[in-house]
Amino acid sequence: MDMNAEKQSADQFIIRTFPVGPLQCNCSIIGDRISSRALVIDPGGDPDQIMALINELGLHVVGIIHTHAHLDHILASGVIKEATGAPIYLHEDDKFLWDMVGEQCAMFGLPSISLPEPDSFIKDDEALQCCGGVAIHTPGHTPGSLSFWFEEYKTLIAGDTLFQGSIGRTDLPGGNFEKIVTSIKERIYCLDDDAIVVTGHGPNTIIGDEKSSNGFVRG
Repeated sequence: MDMNAEKQSADQFIIRTFPVGPLQCNCSIIGDRISSRALVIDPGGDPDQIMALINELGLHVVGIIHTHAHLDHILASGVIKEATGAPIYLHEDDKFLWDMVGEQCAMFGLPSISLPEPDSFIKDDEALQCCGGVAIHTPGHTPGSLSFWFEEYKTLIAGDTLFQGSIGRTDLPGGNFEKIVTSIKERIYCLDDDAIVVTGHGPNTIIGDEKSSNGFVRG
């Protein structure tokens, strides 16, 4: 690809990430300027803010997808579905957490909510509906944790699997330390060293930086 084509491709890709909800989960809107197709990833609250940005960007949401089903990543999913008509997706192994959203809310002292049933389950290596994305099953933080890889744009949405200098908790229901280490080493650290990692909370990081300096998992 020549430099002009690379710039045109980069200009086509939209990513907006911002903290939402009571636990300040990073919600991402991924979009294509040419087709106007978009994905909403981890709408963990503040649906009005999410919808305002979608409308400002002039995007058509084709999927609401989740890195995992902890409450701080799913609280606004039903509202976004109602507003956009887009289907809801997650990994089947996290369906038990989705069904426990009321109990999860009670654990954190939040008002209980109900969520619609997922429309479909995402499988490992499944193509996403926008921007050439692919789902990667990265269990450990939860059994159904997913990361979303946009190879052309060297961008990974990692949820709560990998953080800047750290990794996701494994002491919650379904967590497994050995599995999260394997997921990071075998599914994430094999991606481009210069790829951006959008984490579930806090700042972005770079895969190569985490391979060389992460305090829990080195490459």
